[in-house]
Amino acid sequence: MIKKLWQYSTKRRRKQFFLLLVLMVVASIMEVVSIGLVVPFLSVLNSPETLYQHHLAQPLVQIFEITEPGQLLLPLTIIFVTAILISAIVRLFLLYVSTRLSFAAGSDLSVDIYRRTLYQEYSIHTSRNSSEIINSIIIKTNTVIVGVLMPLLTFISSVIIIIGIVGMIFIINTQVALITFSVFTLLYWMVTFFTKKYLQKNGQLIADQSTQKVKSLQEGLGGIRDVLIDNTQEFYCKLYQDADLSLRRASGDNIFIGVGPRYLMEAIGMILIAILAYTLTLQKGGISTAIPILGALAVGAQKLLPALHQVYGSYSSIKGAKPSFIDVLNLLDQPLPHNNTQDLINLMPFEQEIVFKDVSFRYAKDTPWILKNVNLKFKKNETIGFIGVTGSGKTTLLDILMGLLPPTSGEILVDGVAITQENKRAWRAHISHVPQSIYLSDSTIQENIAF
Repeated sequence: MIKKLWQYSTKRRRKQFFLLLVLMVVASIMEVVSIGLVVPFLSVLNSPETLYQHHLAQPLVQIFEITEPGQLLLPLTIIFVTAILISAIVRLFLLYVSTRLSFAAGSDLSVDIYRRTLYQEYSIHTSRNSSEIINSIIIKTNTVIVGVLMPLLTFISSVIIIIGIVGMIFIINTQVALITFSVFTLLYWMVTFFTKKYLQKNGQLIADQSTQKVKSLQEGLGGIRDVLIDNTQEFYCKLYQDADLSLRRASGDNIFIGVGPRYLMEAIGMILIAILAYTLTLQKGGISTAIPILGALAVGAQKLLPALHQVYGSYSSIKGAKPSFIDVLNLLDQPLPHNNTQDLINLMPFEQEIVFKDVSFRYAKDTPWILKNVNLKFKKNETIGFIGVTGSGKTTLLDILMGLLPPTSGEILVDGVAITQENKRAWRAHISHVPQSIYLSDSTIQENIAF
């Protein structure tokens, strides 16, 4: 599904995503550097002589012209603080860029869906639920941004950072790194295994009830005259309340599933650090040797736990948004006719007459014929009226004349040229339409007349 979404991304967005990936790697490196500096920093605090004599510290000694071990403290403190600040700034910038990019890509998707929807044939529009379309363009697209795009970027970023942090912990203490990473990975996998079906069920409920909310609003406000006359306000309020309450409960449950395990993992992390501290103090060298390693591992765990939780939270968010994601992808799959997106250059000539030649129409093979073998001829500049009972096919006949509906059989000739899929836009340029049920937009009288 994500691969399919990638195919609908513009070249500009793809380039931006690749640049973001580079920034994620930089952020990971800065995290590793900040953790790696903990050991020498705490070593200086605990035993400056040991670090002063270490061969890796000699370049620092020469740059700052240090003559005593105690003088290492200030430059190392400055380097450590600078690394921490740079790491925080990079992470903050990464969050800003990924958030902006997610919403920009989401806007691209929303506009693309709207464009594709507007270009669909009239027969498709008449067979659709408008509430479903409006909900998908506005609400479900936003769900994809917040529930799929942002978590996906967070997922990738967190995985890169986890690889860097675990690698650094491996260098410091391989055994501790293996135990810590294995325990937390197993715990999160167990939580994921037991909650994935619940997340998907809630996701489907959210997708369905968000459509029902829009539907109840459209029907209640669209038919407000009848609602007031019939005193049915509470009926529509109940429809809205049932949909809204179910949606928000499901959303709340998904948030709890995504956030809840964090507190348990933090408690387990603190317990592991306490056990590790006790174990290290029993080893040769005691607490003085253990402090630098323990400090580095504590900082690593402090950064590793949020990253692991972000991976889990991102997965649960994507899982919960999957039904809405599918609906959005289905709308993105709508064909966009090539000739409909091009500017109209030439009008279809119309100088003499319009001829209906054996025109028949029905909406589907298993539905009755609405028009059967209609033969008509209109001369240019004539004024024609269609009169008939409701359901006799007047509106359908005019929709076919305007090129909105293709005839099931037969053809319409304009000056001897048949109206086809290729030239129907050129024919529609001749048409002005005032519907029997008028539409007024929320704008000025002038703009409504122009529309």
